[in-house]
Amino acid sequence: MKTLSRVTMVVVSCVLVTMELVSAQPPLPGNEPAESFTTEDYYRVDKIDVHAHIRTEDPRFVELAKRDRFRFVNIVTDSSGPEELRQRHFAAFAQLKAHPDRVMVASTFPMDGWDEPDWQEKTIRFLDETFAKGAVAVKVWKNIGMVFRDKDGKLVMIDDPKLDPIFDHLAQKGIRVIGHLGEPRECWLPVERMVMHRGYYGSHPEYHMYLHPEMPSYEDQISARDSMLQKHPDLQFAGAHLGSLEWSVDKLGDFLDRFPKVIVETAARVRDLQYQSSLDHNKVRRFLIKYQDRIAYGTDLGVTATTTPERAIENARRRWLADWNYFATDKPIEVRQLDEPVTGLQLPKRVVEKIYRLNAERFFGGTFQDASRH
Repeated sequence: MKTLSRVTMVVVSCVLVTMELVSAQPPLPGNEPAESFTTEDYYRVDKIDVHAHIRTEDPRFVELAKRDRFRFVNIVTDSSGPEELRQRHFAAFAQLKAHPDRVMVASTFPMDGWDEPDWQEKTIRFLDETFAKGAVAVKVWKNIGMVFRDKDGKLVMIDDPKLDPIFDHLAQKGIRVIGHLGEPRECWLPVERMVMHRGYYGSHPEYHMYLHPEMPSYEDQISARDSMLQKHPDLQFAGAHLGSLEWSVDKLGDFLDRFPKVIVETAARVRDLQYQSSLDHNKVRRFLIKYQDRIAYGTDLGVTATTTPERAIENARRRWLADWNYFATDKPIEVRQLDEPVTGLQLPKRVVEKIYRLNAERFFGGTFQDASRH
């Protein structure tokens, strides 16, 4: 009996030591027992939407968004001609004046006059004027690479050498660049093969590249963007819409690995993450935890004078809450393009805070850092 007792004690001791060693190992990425937020925490946590288009001088939308604890990067896009561009800049700076601690401005530049010899000089002067008014970033849009052509009818791509002095100037001044370059990969598929973007391209055939085989391919757009980044390694760049790599967190991870200074934001592409997580929930969760310092939250929301601020905030809040539940909780999320609900990722609190605020404060700096102390 004594011998058996000794054997038993040895076995128990070995088991205890093994349990201690196992418990001492770090958890696998994506399986941390970290505390998470709830739906109710939505109204308690400071947040930043890094991709908003507030195209009205009316200050009430931003005022109403205080209840949701949202601040904004208000982006001007060159998509509707010179007069509209002027009005959009005017509205953006009016919002900045009304809410200097809640709004940042990303200006842009027109492509008009591209073929003139002084286009670069005029563009740099134009951008410097927007910086003097308070802009901290510049948006480059898909008109470069998909719409604008030079006098010879050639599409101008984002890595065109004529743009190099512009990007060099922005890098030297520490101005951030937000790039919507290319489109979702589904843009090059027939509508019936699309999953997440059928509605947009069904109503915007001018951007449905499957209908325009003479245009650059998806790979051409991504290659031009990467070529531009390789030429300007000091440029502070944010890839809008998950960097047009919304279809694969693997490819997006490869991109972030190759360009360690770049961040991406989620505007209008949360649904693409949701689709991927419906196929492999843990894979998407692990990706967001691994790259938690490189991803910022954005929506692509639009606010104009044709909608009342109350209706605009109601529409925005519906999206904000749905996205919050997807990232922060494990609730089932209804996604219009999918037949079955998607389970929320329930990311650790610190990851959610980085995606929703800290990464934007670090990348854009300035006012957001100041406002976080109020």
